[in-house]
Amino acid sequence: MSEVDALGANFGQQTASSRASLADNFEMFLTLLTEQMKNQDPLNPLDSTEFVNQLVSFSSVEQQISANQNLESLLLVQSAAAQGAAVGFIGREATIATPQAVLENGEASWSYVVPEDVSDLSIVVKDQGGRVIGRFEGETTSGSHDFNWNGENANGTAMDDGVYELEITATRPDGSTANVDILSTSRVTGVDLSGSEVVVEMGAIRALLSSVRALREAPAA
Repeated sequence: MSEVDALGANFGQQTASSRASLADNFEMFLTLLTEQMKNQDPLNPLDSTEFVNQLVSFSSVEQQISANQNLESLLLVQSAAAQGAAVGFIGREATIATPQAVLENGEASWSYVVPEDVSDLSIVVKDQGGRVIGRFEGETTSGSHDFNWNGENANGTAMDDGVYELEITATRPDGSTANVDILSTSRVTGVDLSGSEVVVEMGAIRALLSSVRALREAPAA
């Protein structure tokens, strides 16, 4: 839904401008046509085919503008539907494509998807300032894997609760890098509808609606 509101506003402005321009041009065309008809030579009348072609052209442009107006309406309906659906996310558990997760009570969890078998996979945990907290080795086989962090740095010191970020580097046998999707699962606490795309809030983590990969009922407390 990435920019449905912005697209809708843009289509609306373009359609209104196009309609105004078409109306002015069509009025001028009719005025000129009337004057030509009044002053034509009876022995050499004007060719009506050209006028018919121009009328057809005006009709085609008007139909295109109407089609844009219908598209604008569809975009607005889609935007409203997406916003309404997003509100229903609150209180549920969402899995989103993000490297961020919240460390709470000494626990933070991610999952990652390896597209193919790789020879090496390294995991780095960073704080919000980009400082490296710990380095780990991950699973090298293809498929989905979980990574659970106990909140301790390389020296065994417990880190403060907060948002931390995962960075994964996967290397193929030929030395090239494979892309690994990183996912985080959290309870949805709110939805922000103020921007051009709906933002899903999960405590301190904010993610675009388009990044949501799965939604399920939150487990009972």
